[in-house]
Amino acid sequence: MSLPAYYTAKDKVWHYAFRVICFAIFFFLLAPILIMIPLSFNAQPYFTFTREMLTLNPEGYSLRWYQDFLGSDSWMRSIRNSFVIGIAATILSTTLGTLAALGLSRAEMPAKGLIMGILISPMIVPLIISAAGMFFFFSQINIAQTFFGVVLAHAALGTPFVVITVTATLVGFDQSLTRAAANLGASPTTNFFKITMPLILPGVISGALFAFITSFDEIVVVLFVAGVEQRTIPREMWSGIREDISPTILAVATILVLISVALLTVVELLRRRGERMRGLSPQ
Repeated sequence: MSLPAYYTAKDKVWHYAFRVICFAIFFFLLAPILIMIPLSFNAQPYFTFTREMLTLNPEGYSLRWYQDFLGSDSWMRSIRNSFVIGIAATILSTTLGTLAALGLSRAEMPAKGLIMGILISPMIVPLIISAAGMFFFFSQINIAQTFFGVVLAHAALGTPFVVITVTATLVGFDQSLTRAAANLGASPTTNFFKITMPLILPGVISGALFAFITSFDEIVVVLFVAGVEQRTIPREMWSGIREDISPTILAVATILVLISVALLTVVELLRRRGERMRGLSPQ
């Protein structure tokens, strides 16, 4: 693409320098992932590229670490725990976050700024502080080292994402639609499920996916609140790095990256769908 004729020499230098800087930043962020994925297929128990791998010799590549992952009882238990805790926390945080966002969207809601600040505080407060506070509080009410306690902790971390995404969706929401439905005799429940929910559904699903990713990848709170029976995948990876370093961790990390990419792709598609529904972008 040719540059505009009015660009000065300084503008041209900045034009290309900016792209070089952006490429360097993206490379810095993606390089560890790009290196980790091929290493997960290493036939040898090393965290480095072997001579066979560098020469693209098929004998240097293997699925043995993925087989170890799928055949390990501890890894299968951790992945089951991650999905059970993640799904339960997502349902809870999505319900609470959506209700909170609907309340904050009402014009007569007092102290909106204060309430919003409290709701999104788990995103602002350092996670180590939140984890320590949850541990002492949950210990007092005897839900530490239980599935219920971990679900509550992860729901608290995921709720801010739901509040933010649903609140952003409600910015373009036409409140006259709900008033018209009420004038026609629709009950509040019918009004919500027939009018409001279909229009804010992309934001709700996006928030739910962010909440699930937050729970699925979380490790700090799990270290404080969870017990032996509540080990999740990140907790099992952390233990593996400390106790038994194995390329199986690279295989698990690759699977987590693929899951995250798939979920973020769905979030982006939902965001575009929401913009089209609100008329903010072309079809």
